[in-house]
Amino acid sequence: MSAELMIGTDLAAELVAKAAERASALREQYGVQPCLATVLVGDDPASATYVRMKQNRSKKAGIASRSVVLPASTTTDELVAEITKLSEDPAVHGILLQHPVPAQIDERAAFEAIDPAKDVDGVTMRSFAAMAFGDPGFRSATPGGIMRLLAAYDVPLEGAHAVVIGRSPILGKPAGMLLLASNATVTYAHSRTRDLPELVRTADVVIAAVGKANFVRGDWLKPGAVVVDAGYNEGNVGDVHFAEASEVASLITPVPGGVGPMTIALLLEQTVDAAETAVHSLTTLN
Repeated sequence: MSAELMIGTDLAAELVAKAAERASALREQYGVQPCLATVLVGDDPASATYVRMKQNRSKKAGIASRSVVLPASTTTDELVAEITKLSEDPAVHGILLQHPVPAQIDERAAFEAIDPAKDVDGVTMRSFAAMAFGDPGFRSATPGGIMRLLAAYDVPLEGAHAVVIGRSPILGKPAGMLLLASNATVTYAHSRTRDLPELVRTADVVIAAVGKANFVRGDWLKPGAVVVDAGYNEGNVGDVHFAEASEVASLITPVPGGVGPMTIALLLEQTVDAAETAVHSLTTLN
């Protein structure tokens, strides 16, 4: 293997430790504990595992957790009502809706019920607009984590050609916006892109977020490319064929241990950000 690994575990631990210090300061100075509310619809085992993991990490960071678990038969209106309650609760600073949700639910309507001031997962249209225009707001957690990882490994983005494979509104699209803000030249690719391997071979940076195991092959890559695998599939397999890509890339994220820890770290960091903003707003008003 010639590629250097971009490990997210240690960097994520540093970010969480700093968030924990800030959370502790809020409790000591203002008697406020940052609180992250998680909303889970249905009984999908993988989603339930992710939620428990986030709750455990929250606890270690001194962030309170509130769990809302709804049956798989929940309607859009019922889910929106639950999220609205959390949005209106001053003791809740961040809201995470675990996705995907059951097919009968309008996921976008559910996301938009989240108060943008509590959108610490960066899933609302307002958060996306803030990312696109460079305005203050919360970044989508996974793309934001990716950007922090690229910065930690001193990946030069200015003038680089970045190809984002995937156009999800909470991963691919915001990743492209954040790369563009760092002066990269961004190409979005997806399932209907013609000659995809040839396009990927022109990329200095590849963000794989397509949701298909081992989709990106080693011979698709330009020698020395930086490869970020944002996929997670059954069996701890990413969207990139790791063994092949490692022989061509200069830097590559492993799965697990690459992007995943950074996603959770950014989620917790932004929950503390939201709590600090709420406290300072109240202090100013008083």
